[in-house]
Amino acid sequence: MSDHTGTPTHGTPPGPQPEALRFFGTTWVDHDGGYALRRAGVAAGSLTCAVAGALVLRFAHQGLAIAAVGGFVDALLVAMFAVCSAIAFNRTWQGFTRRPADPAREDALRSLKAIGFLGSLLAYFVRSLAEAPGEKLLRSEYEAARAQYEKRRSTRAGNPAARKKPKRS
Repeated sequence: MSDHTGTPTHGTPPGPQPEALRFFGTTWVDHDGGYALRRAGVAAGSLTCAVAGALVLRFAHQGLAIAAVGGFVDALLVAMFAVCSAIAFNRTWQGFTRRPADPAREDALRSLKAIGFLGSLLAYFVRSLAEAPGEKLLRSEYEAARAQYEKRRSTRAGNPAARKKPKRS
């Protein structure tokens, strides 16, 4: 915790603090606080949501079949969800390892990722089998910030006002 000036308060070590991950907080730093259980829960939850989403899409497809809209519309619908899911999977997967170069482009793709929600859920599931989704990115940023902080801290020679002045002859 820090106060409004950014000064550390009660027990917080000085220097950069780790960024919290959704569902994990800062347990990803030391893999404590139920980290393994949370990862298992995220994996199970994302897979369950993907299966439920696939069932909903299946019911929607059956509704179109009952309405007899035609083979072209069926093929178009399946192709649209397949392409959107593939793009959503790819974008979500890339988001776990690096920050987007163009945040405006990511915002523009938000609706496409919503249509391809199955891809995003599956990317979340697959990534949570190895680590907390986004952990690799945050760990590299946090370790770089800690190293930079330690380097700056070790090069300081202390308070210049407290140094003894050399005697003049």
